[in-house]
Amino acid sequence: MPRLYLATPVVDDPQALIASLPGLLAAADVAAVLVRLKMADQRSMISRVKALAGPIQNAGAALLLDGQVLDGHVELVARSGADGAHLTGVAALEDALANLKPDRIAGVGGLATRHDSMTAGELGADYVLFGEPDAKGQRPSMEAIAERLQWWAELFEPPCVGFASSREEACEFAAAGADFVLVGDFVWADPRGAAPALADAEQAIRQGYAAASGQSKEQVKAGRELRWE
Repeated sequence: MPRLYLATPVVDDPQALIASLPGLLAAADVAAVLVRLKMADQRSMISRVKALAGPIQNAGAALLLDGQVLDGHVELVARSGADGAHLTGVAALEDALANLKPDRIAGVGGLATRHDSMTAGELGADYVLFGEPDAKGQRPSMEAIAERLQWWAELFEPPCVGFASSREEACEFAAAGADFVLVGDFVWADPRGAAPALADAEQAIRQGYAAASGQSKEQVKAGRELRWE
């Protein structure tokens, strides 16, 4: 069954997030957390990641850094204790691979075309992300993202991730064949709190997966879950 991939808000002071992470990560099955840092000097960013690493990794989730703050300094991933990085675009992936492989995860988004996606897979990306907003905040329709996920899942081996901006999209992308569903802003903005919103997103994934595979909810729970390798 597809698993959750949680993106944090932009982190400046990590203390509030640290306090909420244990309960949040206990509310749902989260495979990985994408830490989005506020730009700062290297020492400050390393300190923030190290502070977040304990509660994230102790919960069994991988900690990935948003590569947009690395500014070419991919070595910060290892120095901070992160498990990997999420890069934007084929060029950024290619530049980072030597520093990340084989010990750390190298994921990539910002793949505007099918050719870019295939190139990323050939280079050795550990996953490809579809559906995130571009630099102007625009993104494809839910249907277009689902189509791209289905295309990838049917033809290629590396996992694919769907960027979901709502519970509905989480359900749709799980049904389309996503291995992971990335959630973020809509979870943190939920007036009930992030934990129930995250649990709802997980339930939406289960429903989408069950509908696509013709399984009942009980069969989904009993099935073998995909693990982040």
